[in-house]
Amino acid sequence: MRLAVIGTGIAGNAAAWLLSERHAVTVYERELRPGGHSHTVRVDYDGEEIDVDIGFIVFNEPNYPELTSLFAHLGVKTEETCMSFAMSADHGRFEWRGGGETFLQVASGLFAQPRNLFSPSYFRMLAEVRRFNKESVSDLRTGQLQNLTLGEYLRKSAFSPRLFSDYLGPMGAAIWSSPSAEILAFPAENFIAFFDNHRLLHLDRPLWRTVRGGSRRYVEKLTARFKASIRLGCAVTSIHRTEHGVTIGDSHGHQDSYDAVVMACHSDQALAMLSDADPRERSILGAIRYAPNTAYLHRDISLMPKRRNAWASWNFLRWRREAPAQNDVAVTYWMNRLQGIDDRKPLFVSLNPPCEPAPHLTFGKFTFAHPQYDASAFAAQRKLPEIQGRRRTWFCGAWTGYGFHEDGLRSGIAVAEALGSAVPWRRSGALLAQAAE
Repeated sequence: MRLAVIGTGIAGNAAAWLLSERHAVTVYERELRPGGHSHTVRVDYDGEEIDVDIGFIVFNEPNYPELTSLFAHLGVKTEETCMSFAMSADHGRFEWRGGGETFLQVASGLFAQPRNLFSPSYFRMLAEVRRFNKESVSDLRTGQLQNLTLGEYLRKSAFSPRLFSDYLGPMGAAIWSSPSAEILAFPAENFIAFFDNHRLLHLDRPLWRTVRGGSRRYVEKLTARFKASIRLGCAVTSIHRTEHGVTIGDSHGHQDSYDAVVMACHSDQALAMLSDADPRERSILGAIRYAPNTAYLHRDISLMPKRRNAWASWNFLRWRREAPAQNDVAVTYWMNRLQGIDDRKPLFVSLNPPCEPAPHLTFGKFTFAHPQYDASAFAAQRKLPEIQGRRRTWFCGAWTGYGFHEDGLRSGIAVAEALGSAVPWRRSGALLAQAAE
């Protein structure tokens, strides 16, 4: 078959990689590089070139089994990284850091701000964290969370507002790049299931890994098979389907015909491209909202917690903004800690910072869009099979799951399998060990 794949994020690249073994595949990408959120930027840092990721950064083996197997199959080298979380409110008025291997490391983070030692309300919050971790898992497994938002569940269970404002809200906002209000509207069952599956409610946390040399390394290996078939800088402007085939128009003025199309892009983008979307497609694809997020790659330490002892891999900043923003989530990622970059050359990625980093300390500015999850979004996901494969059209992308790399990869694999492709790997300890070397 002649197949078109739209988008070169993890979903599109995975689908094209598998499908290109037995089909004639053409891949459309509106950007001038493949990879989507896998974006490695090379910066000149005082004369030294450093590769740093600004999108996909980390994964772990238990929660990313398909990605782990893909990396092993491709021979992508990975290495251990450190994951920790911190919060800074009002330019350091209140700060704490989680994570650590030893009791002293944990204590030094929780009490990075010494006055927390003498704060009864802080200790009450820590006690509530412990209660939430225990009760929420029990309520999840006994079916007590159905039809409740996270906000409704917290009120029903008599948790204080501080548990959300200083703990759950910042963590959820950082994970999903969503405003705090959106996290309150998150279905409690999905929120707690995600936290449970990722061991965020437990003491035994998974080991996190990062791609050695940046995510660009795996994108190069994954696209090598079909590199000649990728049309970079070529946006799709229209898709028209008939019982005989699919006609795709692009930004270069070309019209090409295919037997089927794989739409590996955001759901709202897919809907905009479909010139002949039917009511069911409009209902499902239009149900998921997206929020714009601006990321800065920089070396400005003022966008980190005030106290160095409070610095973590992920740092949520709840500061007064210099100007109104569409998305109030503000997170700074400490790339030295996440990617093993020399600490003497501080590098950060700040998402929607409360103020821009100093221009002379900024390497680049980038824009991303992330799906916003609520009851309507999860309902749309459940209905996706109703339009999957109909009218010669297939859909995949991280939006079909929780918005992460594993979700995108799984969806791309599923579409390729439905079109007759086989996944080459089988899990084995030898392959996993090879990827970790």
